[in-house]
Amino acid sequence: MSGRQGRFNGDTKVLHQRAVRIPLPDLEAERVFHENMLTIAAALERKADLLADPEVTVLDAYEAQFDHAAESFKRRLRRIVGDDYKAVARAYHRGDRDDRIGAIAAYYLEGAWRAQQQATITDMLYAPLVLRYPDSFTVNIRFANGHKTTEAIRYESPEHSTDDLDEEYAETYYDESHYSQRRAATYLEQGAEIIREEFPDPDETAREEREYGGFVSASGRRGSVFSAMLERVEPDPDRFPEPVDEPTLVEAGPEARRTEREYFRDSEIVH
Repeated sequence: MSGRQGRFNGDTKVLHQRAVRIPLPDLEAERVFHENMLTIAAALERKADLLADPEVTVLDAYEAQFDHAAESFKRRLRRIVGDDYKAVARAYHRGDRDDRIGAIAAYYLEGAWRAQQQATITDMLYAPLVLRYPDSFTVNIRFANGHKTTEAIRYESPEHSTDDLDEEYAETYYDESHYSQRRAATYLEQGAEIIREEFPDPDETAREEREYGGFVSASGRRGSVFSAMLERVEPDPDRFPEPVDEPTLVEAGPEARRTEREYFRDSEIVH
């Protein structure tokens, strides 16, 4: 799942209005989950560092974030599916297998590929939702039409602009673009801190203080304008009346519908 990965020949049906629910049966499982969330937070911070650097392009910042965050996908896939997760996902999409593990492999691999491509596509939001419950957590990988949410911060990428500016305006445009990127960098650093607060270290936090947590994020682009958002989400304590003992696909859930109403008023979840 690096920037040099070939196309995953799946489809989006496995993603639409679905999430992966993964059990947290013991402290070791919680530690793995916490490590993955730290990886996501570190990926945001890496992107922030690069956005704040005037020598680095926005696309390079996106790719660095993805390469960092992809480690979380890889660890999770290997833990659930095994080292042959790509073959398993492709077999599921070919119809050679129709089982829970195949569906999960296809879900993660399709979502990861589309997330990787997202920065190069205009008017497509990548909007994952991660929620922690007492005995499990869910990952809902979503894509919506549009380029921003109601709470998004926007920033400009000169490398994506098609305008042919006169020299006297070009310098001002570049200065203003880099100022907007620095503002976005500060926002993303705050987002990384939200993730750490929502999913604290299980070895340092009492059980009752770490049973619930969540965040929704969204990133998109229209032309040379990029957007970013990350907000806390309160999990529904009544969502899962029964515990789970193995990873499985579930319906997107009430939190997904709530965040769609709150943040995607001008968009529609398409995958």
